[in-house]
Amino acid sequence: MTASVVVVGSANMDLVVATPTLPRPGETVLGEGFTTVPGGKGANQAVAAARAGARCHFLGAVGLDAFGDELKGCLAASGVELDGLRRVAGHPSGVALIAVDAAAENLIVVAPGANAQLTELDAVDRELIGSCDVLLCQLEIPLETVVQAAVAARAGHTAFILNAAPARALPDELMALVDVLVVNQTEAAVLAGLDGGRDASRAGNVPELLANLLASVPRVVLTLGAAGAAYADRDGTRLEVGAPPVAAVDTTAAGDAFTGAFAVAWAQGRPVEEALRWACAAGAACAQHWGASTSLPLQPDIDALYERAYQPQT
Repeated sequence: MTASVVVVGSANMDLVVATPTLPRPGETVLGEGFTTVPGGKGANQAVAAARAGARCHFLGAVGLDAFGDELKGCLAASGVELDGLRRVAGHPSGVALIAVDAAAENLIVVAPGANAQLTELDAVDRELIGSCDVLLCQLEIPLETVVQAAVAARAGHTAFILNAAPARALPDELMALVDVLVVNQTEAAVLAGLDGGRDASRAGNVPELLANLLASVPRVVLTLGAAGAAYADRDGTRLEVGAPPVAAVDTTAAGDAFTGAFAVAWAQGRPVEEALRWACAAGAACAQHWGASTSLPLQPDIDALYERAYQPQT
């Protein structure tokens, strides 16, 4: 049976500029190209999950504008089911301003727009969440909506995976409902209470970050960029896996590709090490292409890179 994933999250239009270097505060740099690409962490992860082979539903909000039309069309074209998508009057669709440099690093500023109007889930939404294998959320929509979704997941015995991005402190009420927390090192450091100054050097201490987060959630996946990912749970399992080496072009949606694929693997009941490696393959495959949703890989592409990177050659 096909695994089912429901994503409750954001949809944004990404306004992307390629530039040789990222600007410093107060600096203007000349870009080399501009494009608009459908994105947003929620929509990206929904597309990633659908392309990775899951039956995926998306609950989110876009405006009654051209960006909203394009975002809806992109999700539908990727096979995402849109029974929970709202079209909001009087609010523009969300946008993200993204600069990508020659080393494939990026900086991003998000204006939520209609995403901020996703403030309440109804009975139909809660029933849908409870009927799926996995609920996947991020933090680009109102926090109270994430909590509502998590409560519905717990009531329906649906696994709740939280990608705690963008970085922010979270209430105990929400953390108590998380089954698997997915964070990068910056997000983990914020949740662990490490500031950006005195404790910055500790943000790279993987064992310390994992141990700290396990005080709040039962399972943690720590993404490490090109170095792969680490995992720990309260049963004592500790794993680190490397990512397939690739020539990166744009890392903008690589984390979303990883998280969407990991949610699919978790919904399928794969062993955690295999799930991590498969998700790393998805992130690496994504980083080889330009753009957000347009770069998210299909299941055969993930499988091919996974086989090359992790399976012994005969």
